[in-house]
Amino acid sequence: MSGKAKLHYFNGRGRMETIRWLLAAAGVEFEECFLETKDDLKKLRKEGSLLFQQLPMVEIDGMKMVQTRAILNYIAMKYNLYGKDLKERALIDMYVEGIIDLNELLMVYVFQPADKKEQHFANMVDKATNRYFPVYEKVLKDHGQDFLVGNQFSRADVQLLETLLMAEECKPDILAKFPLLQSFKARISNIPTIKKFLQPGSQRKPPTDEKDVPKVMNIFY
Repeated sequence: MSGKAKLHYFNGRGRMETIRWLLAAAGVEFEECFLETKDDLKKLRKEGSLLFQQLPMVEIDGMKMVQTRAILNYIAMKYNLYGKDLKERALIDMYVEGIIDLNELLMVYVFQPADKKEQHFANMVDKATNRYFPVYEKVLKDHGQDFLVGNQFSRADVQLLETLLMAEECKPDILAKFPLLQSFKARISNIPTIKKFLQPGSQRKPPTDEKDVPKVMNIFY
């Protein structure tokens, strides 16, 4: 378990995608080991690689790390994406938790039953535009700086950009009323490591669509 970080998950976004984003933003190369069947998951469980029997799992620095937040916290600390002091870290944590709440809504949309999709979509757009995006728009307005916390690039910026782009995939004009978030999106997208990750051929995964659902369900359920 040395060398590049190794990511164990299915070949899609899910809960691993933010981990991919954060490693890429830090300029860290990583390998991926894709699970294709339920037997692949059983094998990891049987060999004791999954502490809580769940994915994602990342092999990094001699550890087999599980639990998405723990993995993200470790990467953020390791690569100086977690603020300069305790107060900044608290702000980053608050902002990130809000981002994760919205990200979850966006991520599970494709898995909704047909008769629930319209309702879920309406709720998702309402929460994004009336609860979450106004918060980040106000943060950027109040301190007038390029990044969410201090004047330093952090995991909060990475995770917000990921979620903004996901929201636009669902509703292209969703940022229409948020000019500062539009500027933020353009600015953060041009950071060299992120710009590289956004190019075709990177390890960024495409949106999960209807045809991916049976594959995911077959592995995990």
